[in-house]
Amino acid sequence: MMKTRLTRLTLPSLMLLFFAMGGAHAALPQVVKGQPVTSLAPLVEEVSPAVVNIRVSQTVTRRNPFGDDAFRRFFGIPDSPGGPQEVASAGSGVIVDARRGYILTNHHVVGDADTIQISLIDGSVHDAEIVGSDPATDIALIKVDAKGLVEMPIGDSTGARVGDFVIAIGNPFGLGHTVTSGIISAVGRTGISRDGYEDFIQTDASINPGNSGGALVNMQGELIGINSAIISRSGGNVGIGFAVPTEIASSIMSQILDFGEVRRGLLGVNIQSIDSEAAEALGSDVAGGALITGVQADSAAESAGLQVGDIIVEVNGKKVDGAAELRNRIGLLRSGEQINIKYVRENKQLSTRAELGQAQTQMILGQEIHSGLAGSVFSSVTRSTGDGVEIAEVQEGSAAAQRGLQTGDLITHVNRVRVSNLADLREVASRYDILFLNIRRGDRALMFQIR
Repeated sequence: MMKTRLTRLTLPSLMLLFFAMGGAHAALPQVVKGQPVTSLAPLVEEVSPAVVNIRVSQTVTRRNPFGDDAFRRFFGIPDSPGGPQEVASAGSGVIVDARRGYILTNHHVVGDADTIQISLIDGSVHDAEIVGSDPATDIALIKVDAKGLVEMPIGDSTGARVGDFVIAIGNPFGLGHTVTSGIISAVGRTGISRDGYEDFIQTDASINPGNSGGALVNMQGELIGINSAIISRSGGNVGIGFAVPTEIASSIMSQILDFGEVRRGLLGVNIQSIDSEAAEALGSDVAGGALITGVQADSAAESAGLQVGDIIVEVNGKKVDGAAELRNRIGLLRSGEQINIKYVRENKQLSTRAELGQAQTQMILGQEIHSGLAGSVFSSVTRSTGDGVEIAEVQEGSAAAQRGLQTGDLITHVNRVRVSNLADLREVASRYDILFLNIRRGDRALMFQIR
């Protein structure tokens, strides 16, 4: 049986690929901007110049499977399997500020690029550079110095409704500007990936590899989402695509422009999900929410009066079903933002306001370091026990959790090499498929194998 998988819409090399897809497609809307519709061509012609094709190149070092130089020389094995190699990939982007040349796209399109080039609908090609990027939301902002750019107005994604007609524009399979249409299938989708912060718009408009960073557009010609991922058995479109809503993309862009970085909100609590069985054991009537198991000193949570044992059930008027949802909700807000929290204490529902602190900026998702660490978040720390890399969070059921890693573990060595910070960890992990992690957990010294 083929497994359904989440696909980030990357394109390692230009391919010619055809899919024969069956099934019903959404009909055209009857009216667009108050005019009867027989074609979407006027809308497409208006917004297409704001969508660009992106080509990136990067140098990667492939580990030679035949071991060290002496081994290869003894058996006459050439060096070609290893060493640096240049690879190219393609994606899409949306011009959102023509005057300053700002383009929104996905982090996974440009995050590791050595060079970036964009091509406009008129065929002209320009060099671009990264202004800032946020792997946790998969949003990046790049800049191009070019004249005559056309921008797309940013719409209000919070007003998007299931059933609204949309079009998707991008660069699928490197074929250039391609337009598909459909409807919004769902909003507020989470749990699509174990890592990062999510609040996706789901659409059945055809989205394929190479569409990453492209535009999801409403019938008013406004950008409401940045196409980011698909769920597929084959890697091609099956009518389930996801876009990062402009509410999130705009927030990330403004933080990058205001601060030069993303300043993610921090409540300052340790949490776990609570179900009916756990609620019964705690003598609580609440069957869902996020149970506070720890409150950090001098944090937003402490200032707001939250305590261990409180169960957070709502943030800013939106229900919180579990720990992952609370982490996601807070992580999509910026530091300094005021939030309203409803919580349950001793079976009484209470409310408070909190001003979010700032999450550590030197953090990275585990999957960015090694696929076996997916579901973890890392930060550089210095403790009395010595320098190391702390696992700031391990998501329940993730690859990292299944390998035995826990929140608070301190990694001191990888494959017998001492690591003092994230740069050390990333550098060592990039050289091996199998990692042996030396970890301090409280007073214990442990070793874990990560594949």
